[in-house]
Amino acid sequence: MPLYEHVMIARQDLSNTQAEGLIEHFGTVLADNGGKLVDSEYWGVKTMAYKINKNRKGHYAFLKTDAPAGAVQEMERLMRLHDDVMRVLTIKVDEHAEGPSVQMQKRDEREGRRERR
Repeated sequence: MPLYEHVMIARQDLSNTQAEGLIEHFGTVLADNGGKLVDSEYWGVKTMAYKINKNRKGHYAFLKTDAPAGAVQEMERLMRLHDDVMRVLTIKVDEHAEGPSVQMQKRDEREGRRERR
């Protein structure tokens, strides 16, 4: 099955447990349609570059999935209909990167950055 990565932004007035509950909910949607949630990361509340639906901040979540295209389309459809989800980005990838995402790594562990002056 194809591999996908999703980044989801939920409303800022949700609690952390509600935002993490959204991850579980959409993971079950994938499982019901023949896919599986390989890994998920909750990135926390972050400030956005511009307002979305009058919100300056949002709960960010990162999902790695292994699912057929139909399951991903159904999950995206339900995300668009859900009132708490503001934005979703889905990317098809050849393989999932091992370990935590760049957002979860410590600042000094990140490679390829130039030194600050």
